[in-house]
Amino acid sequence: MAMRAYKESYLRHAAMSLGSMLDYAVNDCEIPGGLFLHMFVTSGIAEMFERGNPKVVAGMSGVELAAAAIEKATGRMPAAEPQERDYRMPEYWVGWALAQYQWHTAMKFAAILRFLTFDDIMRMYPTLHEADITKFYMTAENIRSREFPQTNLKRIREAAGLSQSYLAVEAGVSLRSVQMYEQRNKDINKAQALTLAKIARVLGCDVEDLLEPDAA
Repeated sequence: MAMRAYKESYLRHAAMSLGSMLDYAVNDCEIPGGLFLHMFVTSGIAEMFERGNPKVVAGMSGVELAAAAIEKATGRMPAAEPQERDYRMPEYWVGWALAQYQWHTAMKFAAILRFLTFDDIMRMYPTLHEADITKFYMTAENIRSREFPQTNLKRIREAAGLSQSYLAVEAGVSLRSVQMYEQRNKDINKAQALTLAKIARVLGCDVEDLLEPDAA
């Protein structure tokens, strides 16, 4: 089970805010969706979501979130006025679905956007925007599996140039456990917090980077 940063009761507002944020940035401010999501991540707003900061999760509107990210990236506030629409644009659904998926998996937005781009999600809109959100989760997971067939633990360990045995010794866990986590024969999301913290310390990453998205 992923360790989520905020309660599900806040998810509806958070998802609607991210939907409105992307709608305003793309359709009113005319910023390309991929570029704006980069602004969202580099501005620190995304990290505040990931940590469950109540200011962004429940205290700011989508337009306010977009304006904060744009100002951080460009040094000036956007001048565009938000337009009222009788229907929701596809970009709204992209932000809404992205917020849902981030909460569901507890992954960082930057990590998600490495395998699931704005354009990828836009292409899902015609077939998935009226479907249950679990259909989006499954589609996103299929893309992730193709792009990153390895577990996060194995990918990060190999990138660090460490062997399984070295990691096991330095983290104080059994070699068998490391092997089973990497082969998905043992769910790393259910590992004890102390075990995850020890592994993360050796690898020089955050505990959240080691977690795998839920399959359901």
